[in-house]
Amino acid sequence: MKVSQHSLPSAALCVLLSAASTLASAQTHKTLILNRVQSSVTVDGVIEAAWSQADSASDFVQFSPYHGKEPAKKTTAKVLTTDRALYCIIICYDDRYSVQRIRGMLDDTDGDIVSLMIDTFDDKRTAYKFAVTASGVRADCRLLDDARNRDYNWDGVWFSAARIHDWGFAVEMEIPYRSIQYGDGLREWGLDFDRWTPARAEDIYWCAYEENEGQRISKFGSLAFRDFYPSVKGLNLEIYPVGIAKAQYAGDSKYDFDPNAGVDVFYNPSRRLTFQLTANPDFAQIEADPFSFNITRYESYFDERRPFFTEGNEVFMPSGRERGSGFYAPLELFYSRRIGKKLPDGGEVPLLLGTRAFGRVDDWEYGGFLAATGKKDYISNGEKLTEPSALFGSVRLKRQILDNSSVGLLYVGRNDEAENTGVVDVDGAFRATDWQIAYQVARSYKNSEGDFASSAGFKMSRQKWLLAVRSKYVGEDFDIDEVGYVPWRGTAEFVALAGPIWYFDEGVIQQILIYTGGMAGYEKVDSYTDRLGSLGINMQFRNNWGYEVSLSGGRAKDQGKRYDTYELDYSSWWSISPRWNGSLSGGFARTYNFSRDYLGVFSWTEGDIEWSVLDVLKLGTSLGSFVEWDPDNRLEDVTFNSRPYFSLTPVNNLNVRAYLDNVYVRSTGDVQQLIGGLLFSYNFRPKSWIYFAVNEVRDRSDEYDGIGTLLPSSLHLTDRAAVLKLKYLFYF
Repeated sequence: MKVSQHSLPSAALCVLLSAASTLASAQTHKTLILNRVQSSVTVDGVIEAAWSQADSASDFVQFSPYHGKEPAKKTTAKVLTTDRALYCIIICYDDRYSVQRIRGMLDDTDGDIVSLMIDTFDDKRTAYKFAVTASGVRADCRLLDDARNRDYNWDGVWFSAARIHDWGFAVEMEIPYRSIQYGDGLREWGLDFDRWTPARAEDIYWCAYEENEGQRISKFGSLAFRDFYPSVKGLNLEIYPVGIAKAQYAGDSKYDFDPNAGVDVFYNPSRRLTFQLTANPDFAQIEADPFSFNITRYESYFDERRPFFTEGNEVFMPSGRERGSGFYAPLELFYSRRIGKKLPDGGEVPLLLGTRAFGRVDDWEYGGFLAATGKKDYISNGEKLTEPSALFGSVRLKRQILDNSSVGLLYVGRNDEAENTGVVDVDGAFRATDWQIAYQVARSYKNSEGDFASSAGFKMSRQKWLLAVRSKYVGEDFDIDEVGYVPWRGTAEFVALAGPIWYFDEGVIQQILIYTGGMAGYEKVDSYTDRLGSLGINMQFRNNWGYEVSLSGGRAKDQGKRYDTYELDYSSWWSISPRWNGSLSGGFARTYNFSRDYLGVFSWTEGDIEWSVLDVLKLGTSLGSFVEWDPDNRLEDVTFNSRPYFSLTPVNNLNVRAYLDNVYVRSTGDVQQLIGGLLFSYNFRPKSWIYFAVNEVRDRSDEYDGIGTLLPSSLHLTDRAAVLKLKYLFYF
């Protein structure tokens, strides 16, 4: 569900915990015996004789579209081991011509897909997921917080093959033990398998899960070792020399050519520790950030996409974030885009060196991060300024408690020649399979100044009802703009929602949720507490689409004006055909427009659609429409943004993608900005890539001739760049 974000902790949550103590319905615990073979298995999608020595799992059960029912087609999974690697085969019976075989890239998959999931520390909370499509495309990730969250930034060194047969398809995987971390001396690991069949919108697992909860690592079956324990040792060293060649438009038909090189190092001195180092990295973005239309008083947020900052960042994440929920998110105290940030004139602060270490010992997880940035001159509003060199650091400790709960400590800081700024945080989560309460308390400092902030969230999803509560408080002097993203200084918020859920065993409707609740939000700048009520409905259908509509209204105050506010939000998502998928969302609101400094009406529509024309070709676009009305309800302006693209993948892991981002403003009758891009990427072996990117930006910013005369407004070239990048893994 979608609701606005503001918050304060609530003592009433303690009462809710006692109400949540009822255990979920028990299920029979499943076990698969891991047998060892002397010779390695050939990974080619062919069912060889060695697999006759493996224990097998074929008693899969539907999670959707008909929860708890027997799958439409049979699936069998088997696991074997040698001294150095774990092997898995998943045999999927089906009509040969019903199997979807769409080409793809690592972690960008479509079509029929199967997965192996292993909890290698048997902690009931974290696991690896390895997935392969019927066409052989791989995806991998880490499951976190009892599968409430996913980290797709994790990439492992493993191997797979898929083959189509007359009776369906088979997928084989090889996972070297030196590529994963695991607990020493364990007698068993957690285990599950998954199969997704888009033609039937069918998702089946080996283990059974409650429909109101979703997948839970704590309900995995077991992979039991028989006279064998993984013990592979070795250097466990990954070295990535990175070669970079950049050509950038310097104006007047001239280009600056800049060859460069860097190195990334990943080192696992033990099964419980990972060390990373990057020297002289190049973080040129292969695509410009998406267009952001913002009428609030707070800065826009953009995702981090640089691999050094995204890989292995799970330990630095505060507890409580739930993938896909959107209701509660902890304060983002470490926002890595502050490091090597963009400057007002378009330049970037150079990142000279970065290193991090993370791992776990028994119930403890730990991490440390250090980065050094260089000095950079830039121009802002005609004034020449200097961004000083700085040192960034972060330390994280987290401990698992009470089986499936956690408590943690986080420090993030930045030091330069004139200023020390940072934040210290205590956070954690108490959870069962159908409820979670997360909390966070932080203290900032900026030289001798500082303040507190906190957040908390509670969510309980039962078979017949849902309850969700969140709160947030940010002190007026809580300033961590140099290290984190918490722009809401001097605010507090409390939101509570509840309502009934209906699950249907048969028919086209799979689920209906109706919810109601309220929100109170205080902003010190207005010395007023906004008060709103809300009502919404969420429906899920068995043919893999759904929608949500919510209505809220109440009293608010901004810039000294008290007013009645209302907002209608809607969203829809669909994948009703294996060839088509998309989403659409938007709303209509009476609210304060800070970009124009008046109270008015605002409407927005955003969405995306993608069509797999062929197994190797996709066409799609994102789109956005933003309409502003003035205080007299007269149309102020309309802004359109779209980014049409095509994506060609002639063979797996080789892709050519081109896009054209445009921004059109009705009041001018002109396209105000065009960004064109072409990207060639080839993942030619595990964690080794070739990239070639070309980007061009044209806009209607002020343009002058050779003698300084302002030229008439035109869509002119402001930036053009080409980047060739080679990243090669040396794996020891």
